[in-house]
Amino acid sequence: MARPKIALIGSGMIGGTLAHLAALKEMGDVVLFDIAEGIPDGKALDIAESGPVEGFDAALSGTTDYAGIAGADVCIVTAGVPRKPGMSRDDLLGINLKVMKSVGEGIKEHAPNAFVICITNPLDAMV
Repeated sequence: MARPKIALIGSGMIGGTLAHLAALKEMGDVVLFDIAEGIPDGKALDIAESGPVEGFDAALSGTTDYAGIAGADVCIVTAGVPRKPGMSRDDLLGINLKVMKSVGEGIKEHAPNAFVICITNPLDAMV
């Protein structure tokens, strides 16, 4: 039986931590996606190299192309701009709404049957 495919959309601190936990608990094979070149690949490699020490063998990969999440069973969205000092929730909503629109289009095209979990702030407005 094939393992579930888990896509983390956003390879920052939260996405990287969730990818590590999913691999550690062998919940499935993990794909990290980010628009920042090199970040998802590097985080996936770092996590994969901890596998022999931590005792897991989940496959990890990183990509900047939404095609890499194709067939994902679960997409966990952590992508977004963090709130900066002086930034209102409305300011953050305006910025991250554009991010979510792009992410939604990528998921719809490449993983339309995935269960989607969104933890991008402001969370109450994003779901």
